Amino acid sequence: MELILLSGGSGKRLWPLSNDSRSKQFLRVLKNKNGQLESMVERVWRQLGNHNLQESTIIATYKAQVDMIHNQLGSFVPLIIEPERRDTFPAIALAATYLYSIKGTNLDEVVGILPVDPYVEEQFFNKVLDLEGALRSSNADLALIGVQPTFPSSKYGYIVPNNDLNKNFIEVSHFKEKPSVEQAEKLIDNAALWNCGVFGFKLRYIISKLEDMGLPINYEELLKQYSTLPKNSFDYEVVEKTKKIITLPYEGFWKDLGTWNTLTEEMGTNQIGKGVISEDSTNIHLVNELDIPITVLGLKDTVVAASPDGILVTDKVASPKIKEVLKGFDQRPMYEERRWGWYRVLDHTRFDDGKEVLTKRVGVKANKSLSYQKHYARSEVWTIIKGEGEFALNDEIRIVKPGDVLIIPVEAKHGIKANTDLEFIEVQTGSQLIEEDIVRIFMTWKEVEVHCNSQMFNSFELD
Repeated sequence: MELILLSGGSGKRLWPLSNDSRSKQFLRVLKNKNGQLESMVERVWRQLGNHNLQESTIIATYKAQVDMIHNQLGSFVPLIIEPERRDTFPAIALAATYLYSIKGTNLDEVVGILPVDPYVEEQFFNKVLDLEGALRSSNADLALIGVQPTFPSSKYGYIVPNNDLNKNFIEVSHFKEKPSVEQAEKLIDNAALWNCGVFGFKLRYIISKLEDMGLPINYEELLKQYSTLPKNSFDYEVVEKTKKIITLPYEGFWKDLGTWNTLTEEMGTNQIGKGVISEDSTNIHLVNELDIPITVLGLKDTVVAASPDGILVTDKVASPKIKEVLKGFDQRPMYEERRWGWYRVLDHTRFDDGKEVLTKRVGVKANKSLSYQKHYARSEVWTIIKGEGEFALNDEIRIVKPGDVLIIPVEAKHGIKANTDLEFIEVQTGSQLIEEDIVRIFMTWKEVEVHCNSQMFNSFELD
């Protein structure tokens, strides 16, 4: 059985900690058994490891999330990278063609699709493993996992069963998306289950679907045509058009931590970061990523969340409205995690003449490095404030330490490697402070060392 984890999302529902580059699954706000904070994706990856499923799992994600996945799970996690966000059907189609044409997976192999952020018990993954046997014994085209509802929710989709119930699996009659509470009560009375977004199918079924739609079944060809794929969900393009579907009922714990209200119920702590919650405050959660303290006095049923992207103070029940309130609110992400560490925007100023100044605090993990690069539209000044490292400028490498000021002119080739955890303040000045102004020359520090040493040797030869 092959597993594909879908990692997407634009990060509005848990603002200000989540943003366009850091979706909810990457927030380190959950406590594990050792009392350490971990993210949803770290938690799920750990659970897959507990069931020996990591080696058969691939993560399908958008290119903007690649660095963050590598930062949290490691650089060797297999990824299928979407060139642009286009919903779950294109992502699953691309993953299926990868399995078929690149990995050489047998067409009769069962493929399981899971969201990357379910909050579940370990036994949930036993049910995922049961998808294969249920598909083969039932001859169904699709198998789903349906969660036993604990209350009539209008936030979830419902799987409505046929009257003929099998103790191992249930034949699906139809689906009902996000009903009213009253409708949900009736659905639950009729044994309907929550749809948790887990699918199972034989690879042959999806490859045949792509052929019927006139789409390539070769991974490289589909990648080239990715922008032409229908921007629709897998439910719309496949599930709703499939006749023979079964669902496996799951009666264990399952929760969607998609709002501040539901997330804080499972955090395991009332406070993360600097601050004070007064004794007369009740049912308060404070999550503070800033270096300044936050004090909460005399409040109840409230979430206070602060990050470089903004500050949120909300009643817990009202917290799901944040996505609606933020419509039209658009700013660059002020905090991002990268494969080499992280950065936090401290200030961004635009002047009337078109010039910009962007100030960041940058953290590079020990033995990690930034790419060797140059810019055409900006200069930079770096001030080392923590740790030691090696700095390359125009093919020369030198050791740097706290207090060193590094001046990087326009078009100068530069990069840095951290020997210990390293931090520096970066001030960019120019007309286009954008990602597109980065020209990467070498991605690894080994390449930088080889190149700089060869340049030095050549200069000695000339002398």
